[in-house]
Amino acid sequence: MILSKKTRYAIVALTRLAKEYGKGPIQIKEIAVGEKIPQNFLENILLELRKMGILGSKLGKAGGYFLLKKPDEVNLAEIVRHFEGTIALMYCVSEKAYQPCEFCRDEASCNIRKVFKEVRDTSYDILKRTTLDSLIIRD
Repeated sequence: MILSKKTRYAIVALTRLAKEYGKGPIQIKEIAVGEKIPQNFLENILLELRKMGILGSKLGKAGGYFLLKKPDEVNLAEIVRHFEGTIALMYCVSEKAYQPCEFCRDEASCNIRKVFKEVRDTSYDILKRTTLDSLIIRD
């Protein structure tokens, strides 16, 4: 799976907000310019993250977006699943978007499925334990 720009921008924006955690809201324009993300695209992404309960927002001159959760409480699995729909490379191993395999006669004995399930499980484990906190470098 290749992550979409939307997912990558979400992770970059969240990483920026994690670096500024506890310092108050950050304006969309500041994030967009600083992280080289198109502002109109970023607005939609931040709204989705707000609907997910990850971000809060404040209106006004001193307004902007901020993390509602601590950086160590937001993991990449949650973000990737939301924006991509699934972590799996094949539907027959997906937990969220399962569909029976059109080529398999017996999923239980399919060695191809077993390999891609292991890829999915390993990828999920890495994304689940990778939090925003682990992505930011503290000075």
